[in-house]
Amino acid sequence: MKIQLYDKSKIEWDHLTFSNMDLRRLIIPLMIEQFLNSLMGMADTMMVSRAGEAAISAVSLVDAVNILITQVFTALATGGTIICAQYIGRQDKKESIRAARQVVWTVFVISMAISIICVAFRRPLLALIFGKVEKAVMTNSITYMWITACSFPFIALFQAGAAFFQASGDSRFPMTVSVISNIINIVGNAILIFGFHMGVAGAAYSTLVSRIFCMAVVFARLRQPRQMIVINDLLKIRPEGTLIKKILAIGIPSGIENGMFQFGKLAIQSSVSTLGTVAIAAQAMASTLENLNGIAAIGIGIGMMTIVGQCLGARKKEEAKYYIVKLSIISEFVIIASCLLVLALTKPVLFFGKMSVAGTQMCWEMMCAITIVKPLVWVFAFVPPYGMRAAGDVKYSMILSMIVMWGCRVALATFLIRGCEMGPMAVWIGMFADWTIRGFLYSRRYLSGKWMQHKVID
Repeated sequence: MKIQLYDKSKIEWDHLTFSNMDLRRLIIPLMIEQFLNSLMGMADTMMVSRAGEAAISAVSLVDAVNILITQVFTALATGGTIICAQYIGRQDKKESIRAARQVVWTVFVISMAISIICVAFRRPLLALIFGKVEKAVMTNSITYMWITACSFPFIALFQAGAAFFQASGDSRFPMTVSVISNIINIVGNAILIFGFHMGVAGAAYSTLVSRIFCMAVVFARLRQPRQMIVINDLLKIRPEGTLIKKILAIGIPSGIENGMFQFGKLAIQSSVSTLGTVAIAAQAMASTLENLNGIAAIGIGIGMMTIVGQCLGARKKEEAKYYIVKLSIISEFVIIASCLLVLALTKPVLFFGKMSVAGTQMCWEMMCAITIVKPLVWVFAFVPPYGMRAAGDVKYSMILSMIVMWGCRVALATFLIRGCEMGPMAVWIGMFADWTIRGFLYSRRYLSGKWMQHKVID
């Protein structure tokens, strides 16, 4: 039986929504941005570590919370991307701007509320989440928490603004702003941590300044009339319940999915922490390297939301399916190349990182396993779902992700570590099971066509 991924006869090949040049202009900047952001994050962590163990411990603890919160903003930005992209695909500029203004209002209100709560209740929140920690670590955590919490509205608005550019097919400008912002953050860290010896406060203020810069530049550009989506007269924006419900209908399930993913990582880390210092270090390095070899393909997935959203807005369902298949194939080649590249760099990285012989061997074995398995199943599990979310199929994605996350990554890995004493490789066995089951079920979902039965815009 022949499986039909899309119906070629229903595609207007001479009038495709995106040409190959359009795809490159959208996808390549997103890939670069994701990769550079990851590298900048590693550099940022290394610089903070020079401020002492209490400083890096505090930043690590608070960032675990901050990541959960920023996932909420990312989910809202995703909702904005999908809705605006569909209106743009329908060539309804007026409605895309109207929707964008509601995204701005929603993001601002939610981020301000979260920011105020985190600043006002930072001490009891940190005590509740992390329990008793050393006094120096808690003091640094409180300092880092209140300063970074003040930056929440700025990063939330930047993500929303970047989503509007991406929805209209322009990913180069937000990429440029993001890269400059990261450089500002790194330079600020160098000046405030090493020059003024401000410790975690210096790192936090650098983050705050870089996020203010991002937001200001993006919204200054959005005021220009030549943009596809123009956002001005911000004080005149009033909430519209119907549009806000549409945004939250996509944003809330995506936010829950992202949040559960972060909680799952914390749960796994609690089991890994029982394995000893060498295993913890090896697992941490393997996770960092695995993140690097998948980051470019994630950029392709993010771009897919814009592409599929515009196709569905223009009521070109077969074309949407065509692009999901095409971009998934491209992602497969990217994953193979990036896995091989990162594997080649693994031993030099471990050498310069001065990891122990035992830790180096553990990490090398994990990276070899990842390099074999990831190209086989990872793309099916993570790239096509971006296109399905662009159709509004977010609840299925949320439910599936939560089940396999906790059933495979957390439960299986915890059982193998605590019950079978398998060591850190158990984490990746759970991960591989997650990828495989997720990929199989998403493939079935795609072939069933049920993901296209949702309605995002009227």
